[in-house]
Amino acid sequence: MELPAQLEEDAFRAFFERHHAELARFAWLLIGESGAAEDIAADAMLAVWRQWDQARRARSQIAYARGIVANLAKTRIRAAVRERRRNTLFWQRPGETHDGPDSAAVVDVREALERLPLRRRACVILRHSLELSERETADALGISIGTVKSQTSKGLTELRRILGPQEAWATIRKEGQG
Repeated sequence: MELPAQLEEDAFRAFFERHHAELARFAWLLIGESGAAEDIAADAMLAVWRQWDQARRARSQIAYARGIVANLAKTRIRAAVRERRRNTLFWQRPGETHDGPDSAAVVDVREALERLPLRRRACVILRHSLELSERETADALGISIGTVKSQTSKGLTELRRILGPQEAWATIRKEGQG
């Protein structure tokens, strides 16, 4: 059913005002850079607006938007990894090896989250920082509830290994609310 243009704009404007900050926070938790997170949230909202007919018909508009944020973050992370690899190769002297980060150093939650694969990171953040249900997380990421359960479990196990069992839960929730 086609809505008049003004009603469509009003509906999108209300959606934007209600969810933009949450999408920016989700992007920040995924990539850890506030400026880039704002860009991703803005790009996601633009994509939602361009696909508003499809988003409006989705079972959950916010899940639709979260999926776009996750995909944009994945693209940005991959581009950053490629750039780092190019820089490392360019500046590395022949025969010189590059050791990974010092695993004995104290690692904060942000760094620990960055060590998780994107899907696990997204599941952990959506479930425990944004406090979404398994169904909402599955809808946002376009995966099954079983995948959400397994990826969240594996992600939390890895975070507990990196951070210690008590700190992982408390800090993830704090990060998501800050």
